[in-house]
Amino acid sequence: MVAIDMIRQPKIAAEDVRNFCIIAHIDHGKSTLSDRLIEHTETISPRDMAEQVLDRMDLEREKGITIKAKAVRMFYSADDERLYELNLIDTPGHVDFAYEVSHALSACEGAILVVDASQGIEAQTLANLYLAIEHNLDIIPVINKVDLPAARPDEVAEEIEDLLGVDASEILRISAKEGIGTRPVLEAIVGQIRPPQDGADAALRALVFDSHYDLYKGVVAYVRVMEGTIEAERPLRIMSTGQAIEPLEIGVFAPTMRATGALRTGQVGYVATGLKNVRDCRVGDTITTASRPASEPLPGFDPPKSMVFAGLYPIDSEQYADLRDALEKLQLNDASLVFQPESSAALNLGFRCGFLGLLHMEIVQERLEREYGLELLATAPSVEYQVLGRDDVLRIIDSPAELPDPSEIEEIREPWMEISLFAPKEYIGPLMELATSRRGEFRRMHYPDARRVILTFSIPLAEILVDFHDQLKSVSRGFASMDYLFEDYRAGDLVKMDILVNGEAVDALSIIVHRDRAYDKGSALVRRLKEEIPSHMFAIAIQAAIGSRVIARSTVKALRKDVLAKCYGGDVTRKRKLLERQKEGRRRLKRIGDVEIPQEAFMAVLRLDQD
Repeated sequence: MVAIDMIRQPKIAAEDVRNFCIIAHIDHGKSTLSDRLIEHTETISPRDMAEQVLDRMDLEREKGITIKAKAVRMFYSADDERLYELNLIDTPGHVDFAYEVSHALSACEGAILVVDASQGIEAQTLANLYLAIEHNLDIIPVINKVDLPAARPDEVAEEIEDLLGVDASEILRISAKEGIGTRPVLEAIVGQIRPPQDGADAALRALVFDSHYDLYKGVVAYVRVMEGTIEAERPLRIMSTGQAIEPLEIGVFAPTMRATGALRTGQVGYVATGLKNVRDCRVGDTITTASRPASEPLPGFDPPKSMVFAGLYPIDSEQYADLRDALEKLQLNDASLVFQPESSAALNLGFRCGFLGLLHMEIVQERLEREYGLELLATAPSVEYQVLGRDDVLRIIDSPAELPDPSEIEEIREPWMEISLFAPKEYIGPLMELATSRRGEFRRMHYPDARRVILTFSIPLAEILVDFHDQLKSVSRGFASMDYLFEDYRAGDLVKMDILVNGEAVDALSIIVHRDRAYDKGSALVRRLKEEIPSHMFAIAIQAAIGSRVIARSTVKALRKDVLAKCYGGDVTRKRKLLERQKEGRRRLKRIGDVEIPQEAFMAVLRLDQD
């Protein structure tokens, strides 16, 4: 292997470039394998090397997951001493970030499919594999963690053979943590992944597969050059908007951004556009030259469909404009985030945001608070409903506050998902019970091998939204995994449940529930709110109501001051007078006092099914 001076940029022909990504189920070793490849190719000096070197966000390191796809360029010299340029894109494994995987696949010709030797093929293994096959990528299966005591590489190799049709004896077996088998992986990348097509003489077409905002460089677009060449002195144009660009910097990821002045056909790198408006350059756009533009853009990406909706409100109303700017900048880096302004009687001005899942919502909120210094309050998550009115008009709503009067509604349709549960066969009973308790309808059962089973159900999205994944891990002792796909919208007996605090409806706490579960959820929610809302100088009534009918109630008792502490002995009428005066003061407080509702109360709905 030959060490390369990264400052001198060697000129590599397109036939010696390999663009690939690593795909796998969560926690099967993608980032660790990336570390070993970077280490083996000496892309980073040993003193700068660290665990999960590509996971640079604090949240990624704290949670131990990859959230954003990362790119890095490496050089590798094979046995024949030919020098190859390897462009790696490390992808997330969690189902909420599947859109990141699809974007990364569009910039590659091949994929390394990593499978845990002890866990075998799991839900996201299959989901990401099917994505790679749809993109017509060359697949290199790799069995990781063969050093574990519980490893069963021969059985897992047979599973992969049944799935892909490759010879089980030819599947690579490695330990990314121990550095075992790294060189054979590099040899397989060079030998089995096809090079990009040579389109150096064609008009420039570069696909924007990711981006971020820099205070000094403006919008920084992550690009894969499909045809032509990007050069620093040549003005560029974004084909979707016609926006002209004078590039400030052009370079590659090594893995930090390093200016090279040009990107050729097949290469992956970045373009610092200098654009200050984040709407001018979107993920999926095609960049071409202004002097010799391409005739048509690249296909781009289908916009991701939000599954979960929640309101984000600044605790300090003066931060509303800051929150809007932060969401716009974050949306540039996260194409699946959608938002629009909304107002709440309880929380004032904020934004209704759409997310791909609950983890995605949690990550966005934490990034807004950490990276932009905002203090936010999030409402309980909801899904998107279709409401057919008696006037035959179909309305799409994603907030319970938007639901029309029941007299105007013909039917309410909710989204249903097809979920696949992967688990050892001894957990069939608990998994069936869990799914059916959430209104799930059994579809089929499949045994991929003698030890494990795949259960498929149709289930409402609202039922798996909050804590279904936690319950799944609990009943299966951590062995089960889940994947889901949108199925269709179905009509259901759904009602809006309002929460009244001291007789006033709090719109941010309203939820849409199935009528059969309304009483249980209403009772659980008022109990939770009683625990979360602090005591005031007056009693606080908490009620759950459907229309004008109250179905559950609880009361937060008033703080009691001992007004008789200094009144010992003497006439009893004096004590009564003090108690009557205290009672009158409480009535006055109840009329004019505002109830303080903490953030925990708005998120109490997340823990309803634990009661």
